[in-house]
Amino acid sequence: MDGILDVLHDVMSSPWLYALVFALAMLDGFFPIVPAETAVITAGVFAASGQPDLVPLVAVAAAGAFAGDHVSYALGRAAGGRKPTRNRAVAWARSAVAERGGLMLVVARYIPGGRTAVTLSMGALGYPRARFTAFDALAAVSWALYSALIGYFGGAAFEGDPVRGLLLGLGVAMSVTLVVEVVRHVRRRGRATQGPTPTKESVSPGISPTGR
Repeated sequence: MDGILDVLHDVMSSPWLYALVFALAMLDGFFPIVPAETAVITAGVFAASGQPDLVPLVAVAAAGAFAGDHVSYALGRAAGGRKPTRNRAVAWARSAVAERGGLMLVVARYIPGGRTAVTLSMGALGYPRARFTAFDALAAVSWALYSALIGYFGGAAFEGDPVRGLLLGLGVAMSVTLVVEVVRHVRRRGRATQGPTPTKESVSPGISPTGR
């Protein structure tokens, strides 16, 4: 354990850490098994002890997430009409984009697989790039702040014991994800119980990219 902590201390004090965080946050945008959030939370834990610096950490995490989302959007745009329908995450994303537009970019950050599904779907549906960029900037910054501050406060709560700080941060992140999933499940059950409600999308061909 001491050896692992020594390696983590070396990584966290390296100037290359910021490049690593940027790369992980970017790759996570279109390759969702990359542990970007865990990396940012871990860096946040160590930031409570002074290294790395919290503000640059948030900045590079947000920039990486922003870049990765735009890669995913571009991939969706290139796919055009070839939109998969059997993938539940993608089917949910298409419906959510049609109903609520860019606000789903923020919520999707806390749903497993939701971020990539939403950004791909927004590209495939032709959601306006300017609006996507504006909403995605908000989503990327909020995610970076959330992840880094969870780690930071965990590290501050267990100063001198980064392992406990990291466990606390990861526990909080998992709890938030669980709450979002439970709320989404309850709302979906409620809609299923009430039956389908006629909407503009249900009575007209196609889906409006702006949900209006």
